[in-house]
Amino acid sequence: MNEFVKEKEIFFEHLRKAGLKKTSQREVILEVFLKTEGHMSAEELYGLVKAEDPTVGFTTVYRTLKLLAECGLAREEGLGDNRMRYEHNYNHQHHDHLICTECSTLIEFYSETIEKKQDEIAETYNFRPTHHSLRIWGICSACQTKSKAAAR
Repeated sequence: MNEFVKEKEIFFEHLRKAGLKKTSQREVILEVFLKTEGHMSAEELYGLVKAEDPTVGFTTVYRTLKLLAECGLAREEGLGDNRMRYEHNYNHQHHDHLICTECSTLIEFYSETIEKKQDEIAETYNFRPTHHSLRIWGICSACQTKSKAAAR
């Protein structure tokens, strides 16, 4: 399979530098993660991986996600439900999140204005950002509509 060649190179080089072995289980986890877009918890990824290879344990999935984050292929996001989520980081455009506190709907957005303002603020304080994440919690339009209907 020639999919995700660069991502595999990055991951296997990270394993080598960390003194860890390239295993078939880690490779399955990597491939399932790379094929699946969105924000996944370790538990969700484990379910997908288990369907591909029933011998893979949850701890292996969890540790591999941490390795994917270390080498820059995954980004960890805490989205307010006390579960860390992982999303693609390599070759994916930066974005921020709106999170509904009622139904947990997640809306991704990008704003050039916000990005420029963050850069201006960092420059004002002679601060060199290495990464950032903007999360806004509130109530989505569907939940607002439900709430209005229930109040009538």
